[in-house]
Amino acid sequence: MVNERVKDMTLTNYWWLLIWLVVIGGVLAIVAPKSTVQVLGKTEYRWSWPAVILLACPYAVWCMNRSNFGDTEVYRTTFLNAPAVISQIPMYLAEHTKDKGFSVLMILIKSVVGNSDKLFFLIIAVFQIFCVVYFFRKFSTSFLLCMFMFVASTDYLSWMFNGMRQFIAVCITLLCFGLALKKKYIFAVCLILIAATIHGSALLMLPILFVVQGKAWNKRTILMMAGVGVAILFMNQFTTILDTMLAETQYSDLMTNEIWTNDNGTNIFRMLFYSIPAILSLIGKRFVDEENSAVINMCVNCSICTALMYLLSVFSSGIYIGRLPIYTTLQGYVAVPWLIDHMFTKESARLVKMVLICGFLAFFYYQMHLTWGII
Repeated sequence: MVNERVKDMTLTNYWWLLIWLVVIGGVLAIVAPKSTVQVLGKTEYRWSWPAVILLACPYAVWCMNRSNFGDTEVYRTTFLNAPAVISQIPMYLAEHTKDKGFSVLMILIKSVVGNSDKLFFLIIAVFQIFCVVYFFRKFSTSFLLCMFMFVASTDYLSWMFNGMRQFIAVCITLLCFGLALKKKYIFAVCLILIAATIHGSALLMLPILFVVQGKAWNKRTILMMAGVGVAILFMNQFTTILDTMLAETQYSDLMTNEIWTNDNGTNIFRMLFYSIPAILSLIGKRFVDEENSAVINMCVNCSICTALMYLLSVFSSGIYIGRLPIYTTLQGYVAVPWLIDHMFTKESARLVKMVLICGFLAFFYYQMHLTWGII
């Protein structure tokens, strides 16, 4: 009976994404006991795991029961047509050469759950939501606000309902954050290389891993800004260089295919929206420098990378370049509540958070109603 109820939990009213978060999350924030975590040797008070799991569970179940959203049917068909026997992996990989890690993962899951596409989606969703909540719980001063930004920005729908394969890679690289803070680069690089077998775009995190080190707004981030500026000014030459770099990869036809040539780039409104953490950090740079927190420094630098990649996608491709900033977007969310609490007085911080929440709600409505037309 319980299993049937879980299967029937199909998301038909997308407002429930926010209603659950606000109502249940608000109650848990008040009544759930806090627990301690160690962040770079410092004791921090965070949500307890039972409260985190309770809040996150429906988001995994809704992913399991999704249908006809984005690439869902493509993933479903691919899974149903894949072999269910591990010994057939070499034969399958010989025919499917793109992102072999995902193919192996899919067959391994199918060998356990059989032909149940719902269980396949559930296992992937549980892993993804665990990585997200683990990251927010450990490194954010406001777990609930970060979850709200993740859901209200429609990142949850865009990636866990749609770009599932790339988001698996994103979640694996998200686990590198703590390793990078402790300068365990060998382990971090190994994780990134594993993520790249799931989705090749994860290789982007190799240079970013070192760009985001050090103080916020350091010389490396400024150099990256200059590089993006040059790429925009010389877009034709930039696309030629990118085409040459991709010549021997699975993305060799990227610059000439119909999707790229007909792509008008990312909407500038979207670019400005996702640049909020970077803009806020620039305004409050003095507070960031005074605190000199390794976590906040890295999160701020990640937010700069997000803003720059979105800026580049405005002038190039929203479909291809515009999908890359997700690798550093969630880190920027972590910086936001810290910046607000340190830049403003207690009373002003409440007001700023309310304005921020209203802004994210407006974006949610814009994306869900005007862009996607699903509410």
